[in-house]
Amino acid sequence: MIGNMGGPTLLVILFIVLLLFGAPKLPGLAKSLGQSMRILKKEVRSDDAKSDEAGSAATEAKPESAEAAPDAHAPKRPSDGSDPV
Repeated sequence: MIGNMGGPTLLVILFIVLLLFGAPKLPGLAKSLGQSMRILKKEVRSDDAKSDEAGSAATEAKPESAEAAPDAHAPKRPSDGSDPV
């Protein structure tokens, strides 16, 4: 949707923003928008790093659980030595 906007459309949007906020407030608005974007990117990167760490820890723990899984599903033999048929 945003990629379909051409030059005239962007000029109209810029004009409307200029009318709404006024010329003196635009630099402060741009600064706060930039700071917000920086904070958002930092949080996304830290969240990705946390999920990567959790993913690597899960893959390290997975072989241990895979070894235990066949024993958990194996049929249990009675302790008296009889055949469980």
